[in-house]
Amino acid sequence: MSAPFEALTPDFVLTAVEASGLFCDGRLLTLNSYENRVYQVGIEDSVPLIAKFYRPGRWSDEAILEEHAFLAELAEAEIPAVPAIAIDGRTLHQYQGFRIALFPRRGGRAPELDDPAVLGWLGRFLGRIHAIGAQQPFVHRPDLTIQNFGEAPRDELLKSPFLPPELRDTWLSVVNQALDGVRRCFDRAGALPSIRLHGDVHSGNVLWTDAGPHFVDFDDARNGPAIQDLWMLLSGDAQAMARQFDHVLEGYEQFADFNPASLHLVEALRTLRLIHYAGWIAKRWIDPAFPAAFSWFDTPRYWQDMILALREQVALMDESPLARQF
Repeated sequence: MSAPFEALTPDFVLTAVEASGLFCDGRLLTLNSYENRVYQVGIEDSVPLIAKFYRPGRWSDEAILEEHAFLAELAEAEIPAVPAIAIDGRTLHQYQGFRIALFPRRGGRAPELDDPAVLGWLGRFLGRIHAIGAQQPFVHRPDLTIQNFGEAPRDELLKSPFLPPELRDTWLSVVNQALDGVRRCFDRAGALPSIRLHGDVHSGNVLWTDAGPHFVDFDDARNGPAIQDLWMLLSGDAQAMARQFDHVLEGYEQFADFNPASLHLVEALRTLRLIHYAGWIAKRWIDPAFPAAFSWFDTPRYWQDMILALREQVALMDESPLARQF
């Protein structure tokens, strides 16, 4: 089986962008991205653009267009997300089997998440994003569920060659114990609204300028509980996270309601991310970028560390430490 992006030579990328009707000036810069391939492309007599080549087979055309439509809604509401550029009325372009979208270039730096003012600002914009996201669900994009973020990657990893045989039984037992803890957290949280989310709000997907933040890379956008877009802004012990979340919430609740019961999901979602992340790397291993970037993945040490991390999560989920602070 061939690697999914092996055809993307510099000439191919420039030709693909020009097929949309633009004229490139030959400048090309590869940007950091594993799931897709993303380039800064120089355009004749204009500013450079960002070209995103979607991973073949990951999303349907309809799911990609839902991402673009959500971005357009946010831009229409003057929320600082970066929408795809429409050319001849289309935001999704095809070239020799690749789906391509073009975006304006937006610079910025990582946000200072230890600054209360920054956390409040991020909270305000996430509240505005969620107010739009709650208006209607995605139809062609999946929900964030225990099955697709926990059980499915667990099963895929069990079929993969990466789990060391001597750790397999221990790993499986701990993962199952962790998933039981996740289910208890979801039971404690009760029924929560499922809204359209960014889906992956870590510091690398927020670019900060003197004018404030803007949000990039909605590739993981999906339906789910609002807390999914908030918990990754938090770090440290329970008291530190509670202080940080207080600043986020002060901004967030100016534009969207927050259900405190969703705090029961913080450690559950962290647990699911640990399992899903391992499944994602295993699933993408055929892509040469992954063995190069994650060389530690097929070592016993990684799986030993994952077992320890999941055991810690089991204890944290039973304590619900952040929920106790509110």
